[in-house]
Amino acid sequence: MVHFTRWQITVIVTVCLLGVIYALPNMLPSPTRHWLETHLPAWMPVNAVNLGLDLQGGSHLLLQVEADKAIEERLEGLVDEARNKLRSKNLGYSDLGMQDGALRVVPATGTSAAEIADVLRQIDRDMVLSTEGGTVTLKPNEVYTNNLRRQILDQAIGIVGKRIDATGTREPSIQRQGSDRIVVQLPGVSDPDRIKRLLGQTAKLTFHMVNESADPAAARAGRAPQGFMVVHSAENPEQVLVVGRRPLLGGGNLLDAQVSFQDSSLSVSEPVVTFRFDSDGARKFADATTKNVGRPFAIVMDNKVISAPVIREPILGGSGIISGHFTSQSASDLALLLRAGALPAPLTVLEERTVGPGLGADSIRAGAFSALAGAAAIVVLILVIYGMFGLFACLALVFNIALLFAALSVLGSTLTLPGIAGIVLTIGTAVDANVLIFERIREELRLGRSPISAVDTGFRNALSAIVDANMTTLIAAGILFGFGGGPIKGFAVTLSLGTIISMFTAITVTRLMVVTWMRRARPKTLRI
Repeated sequence: MVHFTRWQITVIVTVCLLGVIYALPNMLPSPTRHWLETHLPAWMPVNAVNLGLDLQGGSHLLLQVEADKAIEERLEGLVDEARNKLRSKNLGYSDLGMQDGALRVVPATGTSAAEIADVLRQIDRDMVLSTEGGTVTLKPNEVYTNNLRRQILDQAIGIVGKRIDATGTREPSIQRQGSDRIVVQLPGVSDPDRIKRLLGQTAKLTFHMVNESADPAAARAGRAPQGFMVVHSAENPEQVLVVGRRPLLGGGNLLDAQVSFQDSSLSVSEPVVTFRFDSDGARKFADATTKNVGRPFAIVMDNKVISAPVIREPILGGSGIISGHFTSQSASDLALLLRAGALPAPLTVLEERTVGPGLGADSIRAGAFSALAGAAAIVVLILVIYGMFGLFACLALVFNIALLFAALSVLGSTLTLPGIAGIVLTIGTAVDANVLIFERIREELRLGRSPISAVDTGFRNALSAIVDANMTTLIAAGILFGFGGGPIKGFAVTLSLGTIISMFTAITVTRLMVVTWMRRARPKTLRI
């Protein structure tokens, strides 16, 4: 235990130096750190610990995913799919529609329920098919519905993440809560209105042909011919259009959307949104525009017409332009929504909280003061009780804190107020292993052992107690991380890292300093 090989010393010193180097960016002001990030290679230690919502201020949103609406819309889509399949098979029916959450088909005379059932079974094999009473029903069971809810929530979290990332928000936190809620924390965002607007739009984009022969009075009254629907203008809700119920094309074929500028009739550059389809979408778009030259078509998003241009000529390149009375910000937001994709279900803001940067600064000052005060008290106490050995423990504590911040920086962790509490607790417990070792050395000295033998025996015999004590802490931290929320997880992460690092610094770093001092000083007695 008192012998170190050259490679062991090299490894220990290298780890400590790297810890100090990677922790240094946390001491630099933010402008300097940003300059280093842009001018230094990516592998250089320029990352700092990210501050959470409660430390730098920002916005907290609790969103509810309206999964029931998405499930209802999906089931309604089964009606059109069933109608098309039955017609392609020349199977007659006297009634087709949704009833009590199930697709219901009544076969016509000359058509058997078994023939209808064979067709419906191809639509979705995971649903429950029934032919009782001569009526064929296709209904989702509880397992199917729960899986669909989980899928909708996962898709919603992914789309929310894409939209928020596109706004440039640094280190957002997006987590599920329960079976239908999403918690969004946006550090540094003091005005969440724009984020709420972006998240509040489903952004379901579709392209429809306009029915020019529809009765305007009936359209204003909300009536449309069979196969068509009435949609309102996004700019003027009183203006309505009658468009085909089945879209020519959907937003799922979009590859990209960007803001551009084009000259208007007043020779003023106006912002527009350019979009580009994938190969399948480009083919469908080219076919639709070729067949309908001279007719208007509507670009509809969330059941609102955002543009209704006239097709002047076939559009064969797979790209187009959405024009309107856009501002640069609204055009940018629209392009962002189209790039991120449509939400699978509407989102509702259930809770909104804003933490001011001043409150976050107060939390940082309070946390820093508590950490420094705790560290100072520990340093004084350990020096008074253990003298020179206490100095070694204090130096190991410095490396402990440096390695902890280095690990948090490399992992890209977000530090919250509970995380600071974990650091303060780590500082308090970091010297605990040294206390066990030093007390054991004292016992060996009382038994009459020589200094070298006492140190060797003390470090060796205290090891099992140190490992047992820290393992219980790690188990508790693991349970907190597994079952706790965001702030509790932050506490668990800092506590776990601090515990693991404290074992390294107490057992290895402190021992190296003690052994190095003893080899040079060669003390006849130890005062500890």
